[in-house]
Amino acid sequence: MDERRQLGEFLKARRAGLRPEDIGLAQHGERRRVPGLRREELALLAGVSPSYYSRLEQGQSLNASPEVLDAIAGALGLDEAERRHLHNLASAPRRSREGRRPAPERVTPAVRRLVDVLAEVPVVVLGRRSDVLAWNRTGHALFAGHLDPDSPDHPARRPNMTRLVFSDAHTRDLYADWQAKAKDVVGNLRLAAGNHPDDPLLASLIGELTLKSPDFGAIWADHRVRACDVGVYEMRHPLVGTMRVTQQTLHTEQGQKVVVATTEPGSASEHALALLTRTVLSAEDNSAIDYETPTTR
Repeated sequence: MDERRQLGEFLKARRAGLRPEDIGLAQHGERRRVPGLRREELALLAGVSPSYYSRLEQGQSLNASPEVLDAIAGALGLDEAERRHLHNLASAPRRSREGRRPAPERVTPAVRRLVDVLAEVPVVVLGRRSDVLAWNRTGHALFAGHLDPDSPDHPARRPNMTRLVFSDAHTRDLYADWQAKAKDVVGNLRLAAGNHPDDPLLASLIGELTLKSPDFGAIWADHRVRACDVGVYEMRHPLVGTMRVTQQTLHTEQGQKVVVATTEPGSASEHALALLTRTVLSAEDNSAIDYETPTTR
């Protein structure tokens, strides 16, 4: 990935999203040729020279100090995740290790035990590229029961959650508000791209989805960053019907994500998830479960 270009595009996208009236700038009926703030207006807000800010947007300045980046972030109204992403993009050319292939991702024994202990709670472990590194039986049943339950154990066959959201009909139908889920997934992938600019497999995934999925390309082009550690989604499961599920993410020391799905106590969603759990845990052979037969909703 070209981090200099990514930095410029991120700044332009966030600048275009700011209206002059948002910062108390008088318009006096003037017609503006560009959406959002002009470069010189943003530079004035950040307390830097317009020429310096222009070079930063054009990828020609690689020595922006943390203080300058924080000032620009403040002028743009960035949240904490976007601010961190800005710093990552600005420092990427200095810390890039071009040509070094990342080590394969593996789940530690401690995380594996955690997944197994939470047998009645859907759990999925995702790598930094959103590859499924592990799941328990209920996690598999909730998120991807139509796939081989053993696939995460084989690196070449591992499902990728981002790819599933944009390319898999079952996963797409699983979310009542698919657009919201898709934006959360892409926002998290943006953070990963900023954290790991030298990961060729991550760059390849982004390139593949940009070419194959117009939906992904449109959301990716917006340069939105989301640290979505807690998300609430209405999921339409083919076995037990509609559930309102909270997906919470725990972060491991290895940079992996442990996604745990829960429901509101005493709710119809809790009963539906419990039914799914009983169905899965009592089945002698998961392949006997038909995930393609929808329930009456």
